[in-house]
Amino acid sequence: MVEKQNIPTKEMNQIRVKQKLTFDDRVYYIITDILLIILLVIIAYPLIFIVSASFSDPAAVAASRVVLWPVDPSLAGYRAVFSNPNIVRGYGNTIFYTVVGTLINVSMTLIAAYPLSRRELPWKGFFMFLFTFTMFFGGGLIPSYILIQSLHMLNTPWALLLPGALGVYNMIIARTFIQSNIPLELLEASQIDGCSDFRYFIRVVLPLSKTVIAVLVLFYAVGHWNAYFNAMIYLNTKELYPLTIFLREILMASRIDPSTVSDPELQTLIAKAAAVIKYALIVVSMVPVLLIYPFIQKYFVKGVMIGSLKG
Repeated sequence: MVEKQNIPTKEMNQIRVKQKLTFDDRVYYIITDILLIILLVIIAYPLIFIVSASFSDPAAVAASRVVLWPVDPSLAGYRAVFSNPNIVRGYGNTIFYTVVGTLINVSMTLIAAYPLSRRELPWKGFFMFLFTFTMFFGGGLIPSYILIQSLHMLNTPWALLLPGALGVYNMIIARTFIQSNIPLELLEASQIDGCSDFRYFIRVVLPLSKTVIAVLVLFYAVGHWNAYFNAMIYLNTKELYPLTIFLREILMASRIDPSTVSDPELQTLIAKAAAVIKYALIVVSMVPVLLIYPFIQKYFVKGVMIGSLKG
């Protein structure tokens, strides 16, 4: 009976909304839809072109015959990419930096966000000022390089993992989430039962913060996956380079060194298929993020709204 009553009500509400639309409203919606479609085409076409070019024949790409769909489909670009030991090694390094770096970032962020979410924290305003101050002022590149050198982290993975271990903006989002979504009564009840702050943080705060944790994982993981500047500054050994450094070298030089491939036929193919290799490497580098994002997209939107609406 409830469903039968709800259906007509929903239909009546839709009819009323349609009746309230004026001519100006319809013009507005039409213009908005057209602009959104144009924006979608502008954003989607380069991605479609890159994927199509990566699966096309090198001669077709060199002749600019690829417009929308792959021309003479071929996997030559991907074979060349995965035959290059530097690229395979860079892919593994990037996965390592992303996983370990994200774990460090999320841990540091939550450890800082939880005490700052407690109202009774002494000097809370002072600590927030110190954190916020770092968002607007920094020492610059040379002092940062001297600091990394003094800590003996040059040309080590720690140079990419420890600097920037805590993102202040992400910490503010996490702090706001904890303040807004975890009732104070839970803390009072746990204190009555003799629960320590550390145990309350592990057993209560973290399980109830899965939404913001997913947001932090996305923010930090994408940052680590796309990072290249710190690696370019602090690393000088190819064995430690992430994938983005090799991608940058290929995009800048428009070629891969054929001597890194042992197969003579493949060497000739690489020399002739620089553009295809670039497109294939771009696709390979962005696939993991594209696969992960749809699963946490709803948490991403919710976390951003929490951080933007409440201080």
